[in-house]
Amino acid sequence: MVISALPVRGTRDYLPNEVELRDYIQTTILNTYKKHGFQRINTPIMEDIERLNKSDGGENLSLIFKLLKRGQKLDLNKENLTENDLVDSGLRYDLTMPLSRYFANNRQNLVLPFKCIQVDKVFRAERPQKGRLREFYQCDIDIIGDASINAEMELIFVTSQALQNIGFENFTIRINDRRILSDIIKYAGFAEEEIPAVCVIFDKLDKIGLDGVKAELEEKEYPQNVVKKFMELLSGDALSSIDAVEPYVTDKEVVANVKKVLQTISTIANGKFNIVYDKSLVRGMGYYTGMVFEISSNKFSSSIAGGGRYDKMIGKFLGESVPAVGFSIGFERVCEILKDENLQTAPEQKVILIYSDNDDFSDVLKKFGEMQSQYTAVRLLKRSKKLGKQIDGLIDNGFNYSFNFGESTELKALSK
Repeated sequence: MVISALPVRGTRDYLPNEVELRDYIQTTILNTYKKHGFQRINTPIMEDIERLNKSDGGENLSLIFKLLKRGQKLDLNKENLTENDLVDSGLRYDLTMPLSRYFANNRQNLVLPFKCIQVDKVFRAERPQKGRLREFYQCDIDIIGDASINAEMELIFVTSQALQNIGFENFTIRINDRRILSDIIKYAGFAEEEIPAVCVIFDKLDKIGLDGVKAELEEKEYPQNVVKKFMELLSGDALSSIDAVEPYVTDKEVVANVKKVLQTISTIANGKFNIVYDKSLVRGMGYYTGMVFEISSNKFSSSIAGGGRYDKMIGKFLGESVPAVGFSIGFERVCEILKDENLQTAPEQKVILIYSDNDDFSDVLKKFGEMQSQYTAVRLLKRSKKLGKQIDGLIDNGFNYSFNFGESTELKALSK
């Protein structure tokens, strides 16, 4: 019996040239973050299941990969087994909850405001599609300990710089505020406790349209007059701009802050990208408490970055409110876009050092060592009958020069 060599559904193998592109993109993003004073941290891929279940992750809570208990803690002979008897931990579905726990556990060693980077894998048990896998990287920056909108503007600015540095331009930053959404939903007549569920449905507006939103609200059996009023607000001009929504918002400072972010970032963008108010932007995570933002590109059907303020999550671990806001680049999505566009990384000299059985291998290694400091990469390759095929394969993986040991003193440019 031959065992399948395919990777688990929703995961991928990456060829050397693909890894090189991914490394280039990741390194460029990481260096951009570091140049703006953010510091990298790492957290475990596993978290306690109770923490994951109480993390307000919206629909992602149903996508958690859950891990069985180990050893004596796992008793399969117990009658009427429940999930709690079998599971005590799970794989993280994003990097925000782990960061909140990390800060609560290590804050005595951290300087406020804490500005951190996380570039790491997360896991979601969802239906795979282009740009959406079950195992994937996120590139996050967060600011903890700054309650002002300066934190939002700094994150938006740094993220826009990172995207420009990897080749994106003319993208659009969309912003909204959960408190504006809550006031509009309450104005329509929904009860306070109904707001989260209505937000989940409202978040689908760009996918299912007004009719789809109405149908889902009616399916939930909300009062018809309330649904009608809400749909009138959505379909009319009442929410067409940040100025238009102001009469429906109880805290005018919230509107003023959104206006300030729009004005400031628009000035800084200098025409290189756009920033707009978007009444339909919700962000699916339940832990957002204030401003939320996403970045869309005409090169991809979904957002390529997103984030927002989550001032209450850390308080679950500390018993006190700690302001926090974060922005995440969808690494897999930007990789798909740049791969399709044949992104060219910085020019490199990658050399194949060709030798034969007749050469003294100690001399070959000496030359090999000398070349390391001169070129981007040097690959040893023994001359064989399949040399041409091997070289063609290495050309496909970015090697662009050869050096024939003992036969030449110069590099030879390679091409198929």
